[in-house]
Amino acid sequence: MDKLSLQNPVFAAYVIAATLMILKAVGMSWLTVVRMMQVKGGFRSPEDLRKTPLNPEPNVQQLEPNERVERVRRIQLNDLENLPFFLVAGFLYVLTDPSLLLARILLYGYVVSRLLHFAAYASARSHETRATLWTIGSLILIFMTIRTLIAAIAQ
Repeated sequence: MDKLSLQNPVFAAYVIAATLMILKAVGMSWLTVVRMMQVKGGFRSPEDLRKTPLNPEPNVQQLEPNERVERVRRIQLNDLENLPFFLVAGFLYVLTDPSLLLARILLYGYVVSRLLHFAAYASARSHETRATLWTIGSLILIFMTIRTLIAAIAQ
């Protein structure tokens, strides 16, 4: 069976996990826009103060940071710092032909850790809570990466 086929259940698990993480990251951009529209602020660029149908009463204060908008931006930045590693590490891990059970635990475990991290960040939980959830995902990445490295060296 071709390792990079959806007929391979390990690759299919990776595709599910990867697409969920991509959708989550893209969703953060949409959530940023929604928050900006709700608070009518949190804009970053001076041209955002032009009068438009969506901003009929521009105000220079709209360029000031807004915590509701900035929180979403911080979550998105955290995703952008972490998800590319998952996408690459998970793909390479599939090539090691791992057991389906272990692959699902790792791939879906990473997804769950990132979704819980989002929930913790969005609800302003403590740094320790966010760090614990981040650590779980990071350890999963480290495990997959080391396992991939060992498999490549063994060839």
